[in-house]
Amino acid sequence: MELLSTNVSFEGEHRRYRHTSATLECDMEFAVYLPPAAVGSNPKKVPVLYWLSGLTCTDQNFMQKAGAQKRAAKLGMAIVCPDTSPRGLNLPGEDDSYDFGSGAGFYINATQQPWAPHYRMYDYVVKELPQLVENELPVTDKRSISGHSMGGHGALIAALKNPGRYASVSAFAPIANPTECPWGQKAFKGYLGEDTRSWEEWDATLLIPTARERLPLLVDQGTSDEFLDSQLNPDALADACEKFHHHINLRMHRGYDHSYFFIASFIDDHLDHHAEALGL
Repeated sequence: MELLSTNVSFEGEHRRYRHTSATLECDMEFAVYLPPAAVGSNPKKVPVLYWLSGLTCTDQNFMQKAGAQKRAAKLGMAIVCPDTSPRGLNLPGEDDSYDFGSGAGFYINATQQPWAPHYRMYDYVVKELPQLVENELPVTDKRSISGHSMGGHGALIAALKNPGRYASVSAFAPIANPTECPWGQKAFKGYLGEDTRSWEEWDATLLIPTARERLPLLVDQGTSDEFLDSQLNPDALADACEKFHHHINLRMHRGYDHSYFFIASFIDDHLDHHAEALGL
C-alpha cells in the first residue's frame, strides 16, 4: 500500500492509500480513519466499520462531509471507505453517464464484457480490501458495514449474502429494490446482461426470504428525498422483512433529503449501533 496523505483528526488519523487490486486488475484508492487508540507508538487493534458510498462518490466524500470522525474516535472504531468503482480503464462508455461505469460499480460482480474483468466491486469490498486492511493496519477481523444510496444497497447485500462476516449492518437511503428501479435496471442490464434472473442475487429485498442470518437492519430515510419514490423503495424492503420476520428499524425522517446533510445528522446513531454489535 502506498500512503498518499494523512491528516490528524480528533487525535486519530485520516489516511488515503493506493494499492494494486488483483480483483479489479487496476490501481485503487481508499481512505481509512484510525481512532487515537490505533495510532502512535503502541497502536491497539480496533474493529472496523466499512462504509460504501453512493453514485459519483469517491473515497473522499464520506470522510469530508459525514462528520463521523469525532464519534469514531471516542468509540475506538476504524472506518474504511473504498472508492465506488475502478477508474481510468478507458472502457467504452465508462464515463458517459453518472449512473453507470465510473463512480457506479453498484457493488456487484459484472459478468458482461467489457466490464467483467474489472467491475467486481462486490468481491473487492467483501474480500480483497478487508484482507488487505487487516494484514497491513492495526485493525481486527471484527467488521460492520454501512453505506448510502448505491452504497446502502451494497452494504445490505454484503451482509445478507455473508452470514457471520459482519457484526452489524445499516444503511442511509439505500437502493432497496434495485431490480425494480431505473438505476438498478440500467446497471444490472449493463453489468449482468438481459437475463433478469441473474439480477436477483444482488437485490436486498429479494435476498430477505432466504437470508441465513437475521442481522437487524437499521435503515434511515428522508421523506423529502427526491429519489424516494422513483429509485429507493424502502417500503418493498420493509414489507419483505415483515413477511419473513427479519427485524428492520426503518426510520423515516421528515424533511430530510438525499444529501450528506442528512447523513451527518444521524451518523452518530449508526456508529453507536455498530459499536454495540462490535463490543465497543
